Amino acid sequence: MTALYGGIDPRDIPTYSIGDAAHYLRIPKVTIRSWTVGRYYQIASGSSFFKPLILIHDRKPRLLSFTNLIEIHVLRAIRQHHKIQLNNVRDALDFVEEQFQVSHPLAREIFRTDGVSLFIERYGSLINASKRGKEELRDAFNAHLKRIEPDDTGLAIKLYPFTRPHEEDSPRIIVIDPRIAFGRIVIDGTGIATDVLAERYEAGDSIDELAYDYEVDRLKIEEAIRYEMLAA
Repeated sequence: MTALYGGIDPRDIPTYSIGDAAHYLRIPKVTIRSWTVGRYYQIASGSSFFKPLILIHDRKPRLLSFTNLIEIHVLRAIRQHHKIQLNNVRDALDFVEEQFQVSHPLAREIFRTDGVSLFIERYGSLINASKRGKEELRDAFNAHLKRIEPDDTGLAIKLYPFTRPHEEDSPRIIVIDPRIAFGRIVIDGTGIATDVLAERYEAGDSIDELAYDYEVDRLKIEEAIRYEMLAA
């Protein structure tokens, strides 16, 4: 796989702008920028800088890799269900990374097993989370982790983003795969980009016409267009 990308794993290639990540994952750009680039904030004596939680390539323009998308997707579980205390998140992530002695632990299969429990226990102790709070966070993590498919080495290779407002109703029809269409979001099992389908639909093509042209089930076409319409 790496031979096609100059010996670089496509998961590690800076590909996505912060705007792309916000669109694909349905997370505000300001949140993703804070997590990946950092931000200045006001204090009594002037300002201070919040260091990013997720390590990205140190070059401009600021672009994220597929692995970064996975990390953002997993951290979204905390943002959705808890008030983020970013310093506590950082401490918990550092703790998990030290325990596993690997980089980007959120993007690895090991996070599904001991990693989730280690993170929750560490994070929970830092914020004095109740037993119920820890259980809710574990459920949120599991819901997000089910959308990730690892390769044989345990590293994430596919991400099925949430496509509907109610996450539990989201089918696994569209996917982000760094090996397909340069990492654009496509209908699973094809190289058909969802944004292309949405553009044609907005230009007047019907669902049936698109299904015929691309030889894809119309329900998959509908889901792809619905995702793009909601994410716009």
